[in-house]
Amino acid sequence: MIVIDGTKTDFDIRSFENLEQVFDKVLESGHLEDRIVTDVKVNDEPFSEIYPNQSEDIETSEIESLEIVSASAVEMASAITLELYKVVNIMAGGGKQVAELFRQADDAEALELYQDLLDVIRDFLGMVGNLRDQFAIKQHDDFEKVVEDFSGLFTEMTEVLENEDWILLADLLEYEFLPSVEKWKNVISIIREDLREVAKR
Repeated sequence: MIVIDGTKTDFDIRSFENLEQVFDKVLESGHLEDRIVTDVKVNDEPFSEIYPNQSEDIETSEIESLEIVSASAVEMASAITLELYKVVNIMAGGGKQVAELFRQADDAEALELYQDLLDVIRDFLGMVGNLRDQFAIKQHDDFEKVVEDFSGLFTEMTEVLENEDWILLADLLEYEFLPSVEKWKNVISIIREDLREVAKR
C-alpha cells in the first residue's frame, strides 16, 4: 500500500524492485508537483536515508506500507516563519547576555558570544530576505523601517566595536538592539499574513 498525503494510490508496491524505483515513479506521476516531501514512513516507521541512495538497497519484498507526506512551498514558508519567532527570542537572549558580559568586563567571552550573535542575525536576515523574494511579499512601511533601523544600528555597533568601547556597545545592545529585535515580531506576523494571501491564490 502506498499512501501520499493521506490518499491511497493505485500503485502496486510489488511491481517495483526497490524503494528508489517507487520514489521515482511517485515523482514521475506528478503527485508531488510543486510540493516538498516532509516525511516518509516505511512500515509505519520514519525513514530517512543514512547514506546516499540507501533506498536502492531496500527491496520492496520487505515493504508492507509506504506513506509519503508533503507540503506546499507556501506551507513550508509558514512553518519557517514560526521558527523565525524562536530566532528572534534567541537574538534577544544573546544580546542581553553579551551586554551583561561587557558590563562585567568579561570582554573575551562577550566578543566570542557577540560573534555568534552576528552569525545568527545574518542567517535570520537571509531567511527573511529569501521568503520575501521567493513569495513576492508586498512592500510594507513597517518592514522597510525595521530593516532600515536595524542596518543603521549595525553600522553604529560596528564602529563602536572597532573603537573597542565595550560599555557603549553594551548600552547599544541593551537600549537599542533589544527594542529593535522586538519589532521583528511584528514584521514576521506581516510576512505570515502575506503568505496566507499567497496560499489563497
